[in-house]
Amino acid sequence: MVEKTVRIGCHSGFWGDTETAAAQLVRHGNVDYLVSDYLAEVTMSIMAAQKLRNPQAGYAVDFVSVVMAPLAREIAEKKIKVVTNAGGVNPLACRDAVLKACEAAGVTLKVAVVLGDDILPRVEEFRAAGIREMDTGAELPSKIASMNAYLGGFPIARALAEGADLVITGRCVDSAVTLGALIHAFSWTPQEFDRLAAGTLCGHIIECGAQCNGGNFTDWRLVPGYDDMGFPIAEVSSDGSFVLSKPDGTGGLITPATVAEQMLYEIGDPRAYMVPDVVCDFTQATYEQVGKDRVRVSGARGRPPTDTYKVSTTWPDGYKFSSIFMLGGREAVAKGRHSAESIVTKTRRLFAERGFADYRDVSIEIIGSEATYGPHGRVPDAREVVVKIAARHDQKEALALLGREIAPMSTGGVVGMTGSFGAGRVSPSPVIRMFSCLVPKTMVPVTVDIGGHQIAMQEGALSAGFTAAQLPVEAPPATPAPAGDTATVPLIALAYGRSGDKGDNANIGIFARQPEYEPILDAEVTEEAVAKYFAHRIKGPVTRWRLPGIKGFNFLLRQALGGGGMASLKADPLAKAFAQMLLDMPVRVPKSLAAKLDF
Repeated sequence: MVEKTVRIGCHSGFWGDTETAAAQLVRHGNVDYLVSDYLAEVTMSIMAAQKLRNPQAGYAVDFVSVVMAPLAREIAEKKIKVVTNAGGVNPLACRDAVLKACEAAGVTLKVAVVLGDDILPRVEEFRAAGIREMDTGAELPSKIASMNAYLGGFPIARALAEGADLVITGRCVDSAVTLGALIHAFSWTPQEFDRLAAGTLCGHIIECGAQCNGGNFTDWRLVPGYDDMGFPIAEVSSDGSFVLSKPDGTGGLITPATVAEQMLYEIGDPRAYMVPDVVCDFTQATYEQVGKDRVRVSGARGRPPTDTYKVSTTWPDGYKFSSIFMLGGREAVAKGRHSAESIVTKTRRLFAERGFADYRDVSIEIIGSEATYGPHGRVPDAREVVVKIAARHDQKEALALLGREIAPMSTGGVVGMTGSFGAGRVSPSPVIRMFSCLVPKTMVPVTVDIGGHQIAMQEGALSAGFTAAQLPVEAPPATPAPAGDTATVPLIALAYGRSGDKGDNANIGIFARQPEYEPILDAEVTEEAVAKYFAHRIKGPVTRWRLPGIKGFNFLLRQALGGGGMASLKADPLAKAFAQMLLDMPVRVPKSLAAKLDF
């Protein structure tokens, strides 16, 4: 008897992903389910602002215009089930737009909507209950733009069980669109924690689209066909293990390294990756090449979930401004910094004359001088640089004044300024900050709407019992080799790496290129070493966890992103390049090994 498998393809990793992906998977992927992730914390705040201006807005319109309008007939003919969080802050409006697109295509699909994540109308109830920021303990902000609970996979599974062809959600954990499909396909129960963890890992691997198929891979030169990247297809077995692949003839590369890198993206403690349905342990997950561009993933384990939902809250906190201009010639780095500092000094004087307060924050970065590397930069000077000035202020008018004072420096400032990029003056934009908190599941009623019929979910009744005491104790770092027997090489000679963001925190995951390199990584790439290397960027501590399954480690760098997301003034507010910086860190290896390494 052949074991049942389910094929799931993910066509979108964010709102704005390539419009070619959905058609690729529908026409060439032979998928049973088509899933997509459109939402990030910043995206939710943008959608909330859109809905305030237009009650029919606030969802990912691309899902309707790029996916459903052109592909609805093919999706229906091939009986592909679709699950998406494109509903944003207005999933009912998204449903209505989808139904119109299907009607125009002459197709009838049964559309369900998962509701309950938007808890903003009850903010005062949560404030009275003493809900606090989960890391800092701060009180809820006085003004809030959006407040959404991260829902899980079981409401999606229920919608599919009710016969839905297409399920639209608002805010859910990114992996839930995949996990919900798997819960339905294999009839997993809330107590099957290992299967739920495996399904979550599957969803986590494919949720960023082509990023698991060679996108953002450390050894980027090995990846063919960036112009036609294949999007991921997970062929999943009933135990949750899966084989990752892509449509034949498309670009990209699927190896244990490309897939394992994606596991490390945007995670914290790999022993306790928390989603509403299960607490996942990814530390023993393994990756096996089983064919060309085919990797089998297994080994995830699960523990009972917590009794709370994580809630993403956004709130307005003044305005920010950012502009760049090019400057060339000898001493370009020094000239660029002097130009930017002169602009800031002048506008500070103008602020005082006009009764404005001082800047809340100013960032000057000379791009091209390796400014983001801090003391590790290797470009003492350059003959052309891009100067980036960013600032934050409570008053929009103050930042508008800053914007007006940049262009005059091209004639009344330091020689070599070629003018700012973009058309016209850059306008200040609102600063939207993140506030993450935990809310009891019992306080968040979840419903599934299918054809106007409301089905109440019992999310709060799901088994809960996770405590941090269940986690194994981390072993101390290995003892470094004697200095006299070693030579120095860049970390990239020994390891792969991937980094991402969680609010104001950055994570960096690394794992050994060869199993025998793991003890070196253990001894050399410690919490202290990483904290020292990024001392110019971080304000909080660094924590390290082991991942024995891939001979690797994950680091969490707290307060590393200048506020993170839309609040940050930094050139890399999402920590996309942090792993690339760490992979240049010098580490000590035996001299005999250094002689064999290619770096």
